[in-house]
Amino acid sequence: MRSLREGDWGATVELLQWGLGRAGVPVAADGIFGPQTAAAVERWQGQSGLEPDGVAGPRTWASLYPYLVGIRVHSVQPGDTFRLLAARYGSTAQAIAVANPLALPERLVPGETLRVPLDFPAVPTDIRWSSDLLELVVEGLRGRYPFLAVASIGNSVLGRPLYQLTIGRGAVRVGYNAAHHANEWITTPVLLRFLEQYSYGVAFGGDVGGADFRSLYAHYTLDIVPMVNPDGVDVVTGGLAEASPPYQQAVAIAAGFPRIPFPDGWKANIDGTDINLSYPAGWEIARRLKYAQGFDRPAPRDFVGPAPLSAPEAAAMAARTTQAGYRLILAYHTQGRIIYWKYDSYDPAGAYALARRMGAVSGYSVETTPDYSGHAGYKDWFIQTYNRPGYTIECGKGVSPLPLEQFDEIYRDNFGILLLGMVGLEA
Repeated sequence: MRSLREGDWGATVELLQWGLGRAGVPVAADGIFGPQTAAAVERWQGQSGLEPDGVAGPRTWASLYPYLVGIRVHSVQPGDTFRLLAARYGSTAQAIAVANPLALPERLVPGETLRVPLDFPAVPTDIRWSSDLLELVVEGLRGRYPFLAVASIGNSVLGRPLYQLTIGRGAVRVGYNAAHHANEWITTPVLLRFLEQYSYGVAFGGDVGGADFRSLYAHYTLDIVPMVNPDGVDVVTGGLAEASPPYQQAVAIAAGFPRIPFPDGWKANIDGTDINLSYPAGWEIARRLKYAQGFDRPAPRDFVGPAPLSAPEAAAMAARTTQAGYRLILAYHTQGRIIYWKYDSYDPAGAYALARRMGAVSGYSVETTPDYSGHAGYKDWFIQTYNRPGYTIECGKGVSPLPLEQFDEIYRDNFGILLLGMVGLEA
């Protein structure tokens, strides 16, 4: 995490403010490092035995780390029990047991390290996202639910990991992804909130949202890539420092397209390639159409790149998809409340019927992709390559980036879709 001081702005400042609030030093999470945020940082630094200089440097970030990931690390002392630790940290004995499956509750060993989940969700839905926040949430989820598998399927242009989180041990494997487009980052917490709810159901049992997640866990395997385009998301939300060379590169690219608002209109990766136009499914058609519209060079959106899969993010997604052999994929985008289910003349068995069911549980319309934007996307490539059901889900309504005020509605509408993505072809 980069150091922050008064005058900074963006998602990283919002992350700092959010962490301070969780740590008991409330401050408005508005993404602006003003005098009130500086005072809150100083107050926290004083409480933590740090020099109260109002600058959030490495030691300040480290002191906030347990509140950012939602887990305290505890070294066992003589006499400790799960119940005593739960009371001390505001957790529950059951949550501690889930997070530490190898520990024996009645025979804790002094010096043993335990993870203690704190009493709030791992996935925030009320602040803007960045690659830094994603990394913290991945750590928080993995710490709470050790049965989650976490891997990187590749790296972005700037070397950020493209995280994949996997849940389940069933023979049927499906893949969900979000944030191919930078200004559609609200789709990232949609998938991660679902994963957290799913994990909670597996860990603690019971009926969660009408779903028996333990049964799903036994029969299906779900891979989630929650942020395909971390560099681009950081451009849009301010996760990159304004003075940094990558951000300035984006500024220079955007200057050639003054009609596209910056940074809100940015969809591409940091090199100006639209990742969801770089897959080898009608790529030449997409190039002809987009070049005719003036997107014949790196741009905030709609530039197809110099060749199919030239964007490292797309190459990583294609390679992982080939390796995984998914029965079905969902690619999450915004906006329009639409389910796109088809590519070209391909009509995978069961795809349309399942799309209709998804539309019924969500209220979204079921449509075929317009020709002017119907090529070179991830969903297009998946259907063309495997002739299996693949769907682009356009969440919410309005102008991207959609406001977080829409999150609850988007999640409520999509919960059924996310379940049907696993079970729909079996029912």
